[in-house]
Amino acid sequence: MAMIDIEYRYSCEPPQAGNIRRQSVKEMSDYLRELVCEMQMADISSKFVCMESEEQNMIFVNGKSILDLLRGLEIRMPETEDSCDQGKLSIVSMGRPTLDWNRDVIEDIPDVLVKNAISKTYADITKDRIL
Repeated sequence: MAMIDIEYRYSCEPPQAGNIRRQSVKEMSDYLRELVCEMQMADISSKFVCMESEEQNMIFVNGKSILDLLRGLEIRMPETEDSCDQGKLSIVSMGRPTLDWNRDVIEDIPDVLVKNAISKTYADITKDRIL
C-alpha cells in the first residue's frame, strides 16, 4: 500500500516580521496534522512527524523537501469557468495572491502548493500499482 510520510523539521520559530500564513511552529504543525487526518479519512495511508532539527525549517514528503517536489511542476489555478458558482456573484478578496509567498519561510507556503507536492508524491508512488 502507498504511504505518504509528511515530516516537519524546525529549528526555530518563523520570523514575526511581515505577513506570513502560519505564525508559529505549532500553527504549522497543526495545519499539517489536519492534512494528514484528511488523507487518512480518505483511506490514504499517511503519517505526520514533527521534529526539532538544526537545519532550516522545512517540510518533507516521503523524504524529499517540498521545494524539490515543487520544482518543475506547473501549478494551475482553477479557471473561473471551471468553478461551480457560474452565474453567481463571487466575493472579491483584497489579500495576497494565492501563489505569492516568501520562499525563505516555509511556514508561509500556500495550501495549494503543499497539496500539489503531496499529490505529486502520491501519483509517483501509485503509478505502477496494479488494482
